[in-house]
Amino acid sequence: MSSLIQMGKQAKAASFILGQAKTKAKNEALQALATALMANTDIILAANEKDLATASDNGVRDAMLDRLRLTPERIQDIAKAVKQVAALADPIGEVVHMWKNEADLTIGKQRVPLGVIGIIYESRPNVTVDAAVLCFKTGNATILRGGSEAFHSNLALVKVIRESLSASDFPADAVQILEDTSRETAQQLMKLNAYLDVLIPRGSARLIQAVLENATVPVIETGTGNCHVYIDKEAQQEMATKIIVNAKASRPSVCNAAETLLIHEAVAGDFLPTIIARLRAENVEVRGDKHVVAISPDVILATELDWETEYADYILAIKVVSDVDEAIHHINTYGTKHSEAIVTDNYFTSQKFLQQVDAAAVYVNASTRFTDGFEFGFGAEIGISTQKLHARGPMGLNELTSTKYIIYGEGQIRE
Repeated sequence: MSSLIQMGKQAKAASFILGQAKTKAKNEALQALATALMANTDIILAANEKDLATASDNGVRDAMLDRLRLTPERIQDIAKAVKQVAALADPIGEVVHMWKNEADLTIGKQRVPLGVIGIIYESRPNVTVDAAVLCFKTGNATILRGGSEAFHSNLALVKVIRESLSASDFPADAVQILEDTSRETAQQLMKLNAYLDVLIPRGSARLIQAVLENATVPVIETGTGNCHVYIDKEAQQEMATKIIVNAKASRPSVCNAAETLLIHEAVAGDFLPTIIARLRAENVEVRGDKHVVAISPDVILATELDWETEYADYILAIKVVSDVDEAIHHINTYGTKHSEAIVTDNYFTSQKFLQQVDAAAVYVNASTRFTDGFEFGFGAEIGISTQKLHARGPMGLNELTSTKYIIYGEGQIRE
């Protein structure tokens, strides 16, 4: 615990310096970091190979290996994201509203850093860089706790980040990582109230629930992704097929991948044979309710558990529904309030879906896979918040700030 307290003290000291930093200096440091990441590609990949080898030996399934894997192209994308964050407007210091009250005081609401952000996450090493640069740009220090499966990758990335920040005359302790990935240390981090201003978990439902149950530090919940695509009776078959195949098979291990397809009974008989064939061509296992099995007898019969499950794998559940109202009810019952999509040419049906589905991101005629900070133009994201307090949806720069009131007077006193 003493080492964790020391990290907290170092992070607090670094956060004060970051909070005063000029935008130009922060952006130059981020540009230098992007260059450093590319220059250290071989070192980062060598570390990642160690993690991949261990994961493979432990029988980790292919979809999860994909979450863990780094390639030269993925490192290039990570560096590109760092540059995009550098190019974004700096929210710190922005006065979002200003007015005068009856006492002639000028009152403004100004964006400020949160302070020190703790982040507990799993598998994907790109999160290490995304979290670090978003926190840095918003003047926040961060303490990272990655999963043991990406241990070597995360250490290599943080080493590059810290050395690059130091070379740009910023405190290296603006970004720190726990080298002890034990559950006990993670639980200690969850209770580091004296130093952490907020804690953000990013990963499996089990991880997020553990943080919610154990943390005394304020938590921003980033949710699991039990996402749905609903194909309406007025959908175009080819569009619907492309969307569900992309939403499920393009990268099934990520939280914005679809886990359940809902389809209107009026088009199920015509659409499903083609959709199922296209899904199977992508090695997707299909599970369906009794109506789906009647149309395609070789489909595995779905159980209640299938509607509740985030597979994060090449598995999709399919349910036939009578109308959009049943689809909305199913989504609001089983969804995790992450990302939901409707495919339809009917404007009024789409509007009902948009208004009544309770989720952070709701799509009309597009794949759920777009729920991503980079795709939304945020450069990167700290996670997808599925809660309703403070932030919801992809969390970019603005979501990593708080506000304070600044008040200008001319000697006024309250009567």
